[in-house]
Order: sequence, then C-alpha cells, then structure tokens
Amino acid sequence: MFAEYGVISFWSYFIGAIFIILVPGPNTFFVLKNSIAGGLKRGYVAAAGVFLGDAILMFLAYAGVATLIKTTPVLFNIVRYLGAIYLLWLGLKMLYSTLFRRASANPEHEVQKGDIFKRSLILSLTNPKAILFYVSFFVQFIDIHYSSPGMSFFILGVTLEMISVCYFSFLIVSGSYVTQLVKTKKRLAKLGNSLIGLLFVGFAARLATLQS
Repeated sequence: MFAEYGVISFWSYFIGAIFIILVPGPNTFFVLKNSIAGGLKRGYVAAAGVFLGDAILMFLAYAGVATLIKTTPVLFNIVRYLGAIYLLWLGLKMLYSTLFRRASANPEHEVQKGDIFKRSLILSLTNPKAILFYVSFFVQFIDIHYSSPGMSFFILGVTLEMISVCYFSFLIVSGSYVTQLVKTKKRLAKLGNSLIGLLFVGFAARLATLQS
C-alpha cells in the first residue's frame, strides 16, 4: 500500500506507529488531565495543540532541522533544558494548585482554552528527541530512490496524526465520563492531579538527563 508513493511496508509502519503512540508521555497526561477537569471541549483543545506541535516537528524533521540539532550539541541542549524547565514548571504548578490553593467555585474555568492550547503546543515543541525520532523512524519506511520523498513523508505523517486523533479521542471521551465522579470526589481529584504533577516532574528529570 502506497508503494507507488515511495512508502515501504506501510502496514508494518502502521502497527509500529500505534505502539509508539500508546507509550504514555507528558502530552498524553496533559490531554487526559484537561479532559477530566473540563470535559470534551478542554480535552480537544489540549489535543489540538499536540496535533499542531507534532505536525510542526514532522515538518522540521523533513526540512533537515533534525540533522542540525543532532550535529549541534549546544542547540540540542538548549531545547532540551527549555523543555525540562517547562515540564518542571507545569508539574510544580499542578502540585501547588492541588495541594495548597483553595478550590474555586468553577475550577474548570480557571484556565482559558487559549492557555491550554499554548501549553500543549509548547509541550510538543520543546522535545528535541521527537524531531530525531521522526527522522529515525520515518526513514525506515521511505524508498530513498523515490523521486519525491516529500510525498512519502507526508503520507507517513498524516497516518501518524490520524492514529493520534483516534487515540486521544478515546482518552478524551473516557476522561469526560469520569468528570462528574472527580467533581464529587474531591480527595480522588486531588490524588489524581498530584500523581499527574509528579509525573510531569519525572518527565522533566528524564528530559534533562537525555543525551543527544
């Protein structure tokens, strides 16, 4: 399938992409948290930032930025530490809001949709490993002799985004179903937000210790 467009072993790529997307990361937990806290709308706003961020990273990978980051340790480290600092800030802010700030009458409206979108977009863009991943993974399924590798890259990218849409939709719908439970069970809500905050701190530490 799509062999005429320079794509090799499309179904192997498809299965591999599914498993890769299923691996939990900060984007996954951010979308899930917003879908639980604010329902479908906030969940999809957060997911939209992830989709746009991934699309930008895939374009940068195709444009050769991945090679620049890989061959320039200083640039890699700048992006890496910016990402780690941002993840740490999100995690600590989440923990502070959950453990020390008094609950407001309408907690689901505390964060504007634009802020959610920007946060999820930044989460996606401040991961230098993602750009390197797109190149190292995609290149295995692109025929180097095909005259228009951009088309091959586009097909693989759209496929990955479609899988992401399906997976995040499942998370968002599932999260929205437990929204009412979280609203009525304050201790459960605090426990869930605290765990997600700690996960973000852990992701920050992990990103800060990655090597190029």
